[in-house]
Amino acid sequence: MDSPPPGSRFHFARTSGSGARVSGAARLAGRAAPCLSFGGAVGLMFLMLGCALPQYNQYWPLFVLFFYILSPIPYCIARRLVDDTDATSNACKELAIFLTTGIVVSAFGLPIVFARAELIYWGACALVLTGNTVIFATILGFFLVFGSNDDFSWQQW
Repeated sequence: MDSPPPGSRFHFARTSGSGARVSGAARLAGRAAPCLSFGGAVGLMFLMLGCALPQYNQYWPLFVLFFYILSPIPYCIARRLVDDTDATSNACKELAIFLTTGIVVSAFGLPIVFARAELIYWGACALVLTGNTVIFATILGFFLVFGSNDDFSWQQW
């Protein structure tokens, strides 16, 4: 098979620096990592804006950081315990998804409870909810990109 000339723009898309073929998953992961980190930064920016803007100046919404940390834990534990060769649904995996859903719903509910109790303003609540949406979409994107059991997987880390 003829390789493209070294000056070709497609030369690095098909091979690594050593000339070995790069799989599609590795290329996807290489492109997704900067996007995921940017999404995380934007989500945290919305959370910090909801806390630190001079008209809001309340740091109660930072408690949602605990939900960001806790949300992937049940699913990660279930993936370690469950054999994925079975095509049917698994009770352990379903329980993990249920617990993860509860954590995510709680992360969206906490700022609303704070706003109803007048601990934070509704504008701060809107910024925190926007940040929640972006952060949880980023976490979901991480599991979609790195969660498959192929040669490039987050489980190797």
